[in-house]
Amino acid sequence: MAGLRLDAMDEDDLQILSAYCQDAIAAPADLRFMAREGRFVAALNRFAWETVKTPSRWRFLRKTQAYERRRAILDFGRVRSAQSIGVGQGSTDTPLVLLAVRFAPKDPPGGTIELVFAGNAAIRLDVECVEARLTDEDAVWSTDRLPDHEKPVA
Repeated sequence: MAGLRLDAMDEDDLQILSAYCQDAIAAPADLRFMAREGRFVAALNRFAWETVKTPSRWRFLRKTQAYERRRAILDFGRVRSAQSIGVGQGSTDTPLVLLAVRFAPKDPPGGTIELVFAGNAAIRLDVECVEARLTDEDAVWSTDRLPDHEKPVA
């Protein structure tokens, strides 16, 4: 299956992009705000939810297929500023699990994009407007682990 390339230009688009990024894993070192360019870029190991044949809540059925992760780049343009909480605190080797990407309008078309991570970590981007792109790279690998939202993240 070919990799994804999704553009988000409004709040509805961003919700779709968020669904594809749910449970992506990122290292704090792979999150970069480039103030001069007005960009924020995150390199992610995205769980490919679109390849899951039958997501099951029953644990014995979860082992019936191999799952997939893909290396992906999440790129936001027209970023005025970036703030973080709980990101890079302590060990910078501790991976972050992305739960959602949200938008709160303020002075439309501008507002705040929030990247919400497990463990009460978040990044807030003050943006002129929604301008985001999710691009899968060529790196793809299989995993036998299906993300479990009922299990606390260590």
